Amino acid sequence: MFKRVLIAEDHESSNISIRKALEDFGCLNNDYVYYCDDAHKRVTQAIKTSDEYDLLITDLSFEEDEVPQKIGSGTELIKAVRELQPNIKVIVFSAESKGAIIDNLFKDLNINAFVRKARRDVSELNQAFEAISNQKTYLSTALRSSIQYSNAYEFKEFDIILISLLSNGVLQKDIPNHLQINKIKPSGLSSVEKRLNYMKEVLNFTNNEQLIAFCKDIGVI
Repeated sequence: MFKRVLIAEDHESSNISIRKALEDFGCLNNDYVYYCDDAHKRVTQAIKTSDEYDLLITDLSFEEDEVPQKIGSGTELIKAVRELQPNIKVIVFSAESKGAIIDNLFKDLNINAFVRKARRDVSELNQAFEAISNQKTYLSTALRSSIQYSNAYEFKEFDIILISLLSNGVLQKDIPNHLQINKIKPSGLSSVEKRLNYMKEVLNFTNNEQLIAFCKDIGVI
């Protein structure tokens, strides 16, 4: 059970899902804010009064309006809040679906759960609450396969450069010239072809177009 929950969400429809899930789980002491700066202020004040939040639920993206903000995204908010309160639990509630981006949230920001805004998200939120209460992490069921795919091959910086060039319309035969201009090694055509063929073989693709599409889908490029 969570004693005090802070929700940073700027869409009223999403707030309804969160409110319902918290009520179902028995959490009644909840504060809602529309801006990341306000969320940061709430956490700061809660620490000063020794009445800390034990769970933060936040979206990743917040629409800009006439109110200027120092903290403009959920990612920045998580980092800022964790500096104030390292042990606070964090659930990201977002429409994001790219496996690589979500995977990095778990690896780099140590979030406790990721729930995708979709059908049955109230049920998914309740499952996330249950998992965190039992010291476990949670990822929406529909996203688990994309995370597995994003981890199926560890993309190196060189790989991302090659795929990005192809994605931007550079022909494979012209890639060595771009690498040489930017002093990136290896820069030979043979090395480029071998690396691209290796990626396609490991990921079971037959052409560069499939490789590019896959990398876009999982957020590598």
